[in-house]
Amino acid sequence: MPRNPSQQVSFTTELAQVNTRLKVARLGLQLEQRGQKLNLRGIFPPKPDSHRLVPHQQRLSLGLPATPPGLEMAERKAMEIALLLIQGRFDWQPYLSPIKHLGPDATVADQVFAFQAHFFNQPPTLGQRSTWSTAYRPYFRKLEALAATRKNISLVELIYATIQSTPANSRSRQACCTAMQALSQFLEIKLPLPLANFAGHYSPTRTQRRQLPSDTEILHYYKQIPNPAWRFVYGIMATYGLRNHEVFFCDYSGLRDQEPEAVIEVLDTTKTGGHQVWPFLPEWVETLKLYDINLPTVNTDLRTTTLQRIGQRVTQQFSRYQIPFSPYDLRHAWAVRTIHIGLPDTVSARMMGHSVAIHTRTYHRWITRRDQQQAVTAARQRWGVLQGN
Repeated sequence: MPRNPSQQVSFTTELAQVNTRLKVARLGLQLEQRGQKLNLRGIFPPKPDSHRLVPHQQRLSLGLPATPPGLEMAERKAMEIALLLIQGRFDWQPYLSPIKHLGPDATVADQVFAFQAHFFNQPPTLGQRSTWSTAYRPYFRKLEALAATRKNISLVELIYATIQSTPANSRSRQACCTAMQALSQFLEIKLPLPLANFAGHYSPTRTQRRQLPSDTEILHYYKQIPNPAWRFVYGIMATYGLRNHEVFFCDYSGLRDQEPEAVIEVLDTTKTGGHQVWPFLPEWVETLKLYDINLPTVNTDLRTTTLQRIGQRVTQQFSRYQIPFSPYDLRHAWAVRTIHIGLPDTVSARMMGHSVAIHTRTYHRWITRRDQQQAVTAARQRWGVLQGN
C-alpha cells in the first residue's frame, strides 16, 4: 500500500541517513529506492553472462520492500555484501533470477529442472517433499513427455495440451492447473488464457456416498490385528479421527499421563498445523488400550521421506490385515459420530484440522440429516405443547 506524503518524507530521511552511514564507513555502496523495492548500487564484478571483464557500476536487487523494516534489513545486507567484495568472495548467484541462467536453447526439461531447484531453494516448509512428489512432479513428467513428441509447438501450447490431457472436472485436472501455473509464473510466461478456465468443477471435499463402518464393525476389526503397534495406530485413528500420517506426529502426553479428558495434540509438523483432539467415543480410550502408547517403527524424518509415504505405510497395513475399509473411513466415521452426538461443526472442524467450509461440504448429507432431525423434533415438541400433551 502506498505511504502517505508524511510517511514518504520520513522514509526518504531514513534512507539518506543510512546512505550517510555507508558513505562514512567507506563501503562503496549506496541504497536506492526503485518503485516499492530497495536496490544496492556500487562497483560489482561482471555478472556471469556479461561481456564485461572488469568490475563496474551496477545495481543489485535486494528483493526487500522500501519500508523502515526493509531498510533496516537492507543496511545489514549492504554491510555483508561490502565485506564479501573486500574479501574477493562476492558471488552474483544468489541475486540473479533463476531463469536468467536458461539460455534461448533451454529444453522443457531444463526449465522444469530450474523450477525444481528454485522450489527446493525456498525456505523449507512442512510437507515440501510431499508437495513436489504428488502435486508437481507427475504433471511435469506429462509436460516433458508431450514436449518430446510435439517438438514444433511452443511451451505455452504444451502447457495447455498437458492440462487437456487430464480428465475434465477431475482432481488431476485441478492439480495439473496448479502445477502449470507455478511453472509459468516462475518462467515469467504470460498465458493468453487463465488456467482457471480449464480447472473445471471437481470438488474433492464431498465424501462419497459409501457405507461407513459401524462402531461394532470398527471394534470387531480392531481385534483382528495381531501386531499391537499397528493395533494402536488403528485404535488412535478410530478414536480421534486422525489422518494416516498424523498418528506419528502427535503429543500423546495426555494419554500417557492418563488425564481424564485424554486430549492429544497433533503437532505443527503436519500440513494442517497443530490442533487438539478429544476422543469420540471417550470409552474407547480404555477399550482399545490407548493409554499404552505403542507406535510402530516408521521413518518420520521428513528430510528423507514424505508425509504421503508415511501415510501409505498405514494403508498397506490395513490391506495386509484384510480390513475391508480404508484408514480414511475411520476418520469419516469419527466425524459422523461427532455430528450425531451434536458436537458443533466449528469445534469438530477444528479438531479435524480443516475449515468449517470444508467440513460442511464434506459431511453435508450427515449434517443436513442432523439439522433436519433437530427441526422435526422441535416441531413435534411445539405441536405437543399446542395439543396439551
